[in-house]
Amino acid sequence: MASAPLPVYNSSPLENNSSSQNASRESLKMELLADVALLPGEERVIDKDLIYMCPFNGALKGKVFITNYRLYFRSTDMEPTVTLDVPLGVISRIEKMGGASSRGENSYGLDITCKDMRNLRFALKQEGHSRRDIFGELFKYAFPVSHGLQLFAYLSQEKFEENGWNVYNAIDEYRRQNLPNERWRISFANENYELCDTYPMHLVVPFKATDEDLRRVATFRSRGRIPVLSWIHRENQAVITRCSQPLVGMSGKRSKDDERYLDMVREANGTARLPIYDARPNVNAVANKATGGGYEGDDAYQNADLIFLDIHNIHVMRESLKKLKDIVYPNVEEAHWLSSLESTHWLEHIKLVLSGAIQVADKVSSGSSVVVHCSDGWDRTAQLTSLAMLMLDSHYRTLRGFQTLLEKEWISFGHKFTSRIGHGDKNHADQDRSPIFLQFIDCVWQMTKQFPTAFEFNERFLVTVLDHLYSCRFGTFLYNCESVRYSNNVRAKTVSLWSLINSDMAAYVNPFYTSESSHVLYPVASMRHLELWVNYYIRWNPRIRHQQSPVEQRYKELLALRDQYLKKLEELQLSDSTPSSTHLTNSSTPNASSPNQHITHLQTPF
Repeated sequence: MASAPLPVYNSSPLENNSSSQNASRESLKMELLADVALLPGEERVIDKDLIYMCPFNGALKGKVFITNYRLYFRSTDMEPTVTLDVPLGVISRIEKMGGASSRGENSYGLDITCKDMRNLRFALKQEGHSRRDIFGELFKYAFPVSHGLQLFAYLSQEKFEENGWNVYNAIDEYRRQNLPNERWRISFANENYELCDTYPMHLVVPFKATDEDLRRVATFRSRGRIPVLSWIHRENQAVITRCSQPLVGMSGKRSKDDERYLDMVREANGTARLPIYDARPNVNAVANKATGGGYEGDDAYQNADLIFLDIHNIHVMRESLKKLKDIVYPNVEEAHWLSSLESTHWLEHIKLVLSGAIQVADKVSSGSSVVVHCSDGWDRTAQLTSLAMLMLDSHYRTLRGFQTLLEKEWISFGHKFTSRIGHGDKNHADQDRSPIFLQFIDCVWQMTKQFPTAFEFNERFLVTVLDHLYSCRFGTFLYNCESVRYSNNVRAKTVSLWSLINSDMAAYVNPFYTSESSHVLYPVASMRHLELWVNYYIRWNPRIRHQQSPVEQRYKELLALRDQYLKKLEELQLSDSTPSSTHLTNSSTPNASSPNQHITHLQTPF
């Protein structure tokens, strides 16, 4: 893509002659542009000769270029050339390595920790504070929010054929589910985000519940996140509702309004009992009473069954991913691989999340409505509801349907993306950071492995979603909730990730996909059936080759071959329709098969 002329800052001294300076600047600009196309709105900030301490190839001399969007490195002393292309949003931490008096080769430079399972180390010459300028610029543009600057999504001028912001409309999605109906209505009580500032504008609630009922219930639920409908089963009318914990506290407070409201949820499809799935371990739910939270006790909620799912909190998940990163980057130790992987507990957590979602999906499939919550209802709750919906509703397994699922259950219902990811924020030790969304995508990947024909999207799509979770190139995952996105005018001022995806859908389609409208998926959530997602977690190691199935590769080749043949056939049919070509064809090949016979023959193998 073409972009406006970029300012160039070269750290090496240039000659005094102005024409020589201009020539050097131009050659440097072309040098970068020859390797990587700058995005519209992306501008050059600084470049530097340095050494990349590559964990796989050793010390590599080269040049690093910093723009307002990325760090780009190209080696100059190795064939084939080694390159790095790192969006600045991926950077979690930048540290100075060594000092002016440090001894040892390549002991002075920069250490960069990334959010996508890799670390980078660059060495510079020790003379004259040579890292000061690059450290300052990199720190500023990697953490723009901490420096009062805009995230790149607001500077980008990219244009796409599709407008990804049109993918999701709440009312349209509820209509697809045949809502509202005689038992459920769409409430506009949160139109100005006054009922709950972290919920979306439009909420589906029991038909009998008035807006005043909703306001009273909100006072007894953490953050005002009342039980609202996420999904309804078309046949048995059972629903998945989501919310936060009740504010029971140490004194065991009760709310008649909340109890009556949950009865309305239960009665909406006429079941005798209402299962409440609390994502937390029992001991954590009890401990939450000390801070004013808690759970639905038997005495107060007599028609409910409380089930704890034992999924741990954001801090446990953060530590688990740190341990996983330690064993996969930069090197994988073969000798103790299985015990090392087990010690991270990562797959154990994946198992618990999947197992919880299976329980929710199974209960709804059997005709019972359910309530799902954790503490605040924006982390584990989102994992469970969206995975259960993915199991129950084949629409969400399509490319656009999955985008709708993310927009609905994660983005509009207030998963705290800014807090969990730390977009543009230098505070890498923030205790709010946690890989909750990554864990969900990992669960989805596990399902695609177990049901290879059930999902329209492929692995590349899932990796792309995770890459742009961090990149800050798009507005899709910015901010903590809908109300903040609304006040920051995200839809008007940034581009949606779905604009990129849906303008090139063929690249993200699973060639084995077969649509099955009523089939419920129940993955096996046992450690024997779960695997580490190597193509994501270990993708930076050049010794671990991308594991594409040879069957998938061959299938794609055959599809491409079929397309070529069909195109050729079309051309022959067109030429066959003209009088001269008809005469020529008939005279030269009197026994030629008809086009229809050709089509049948070509399509049979597929």
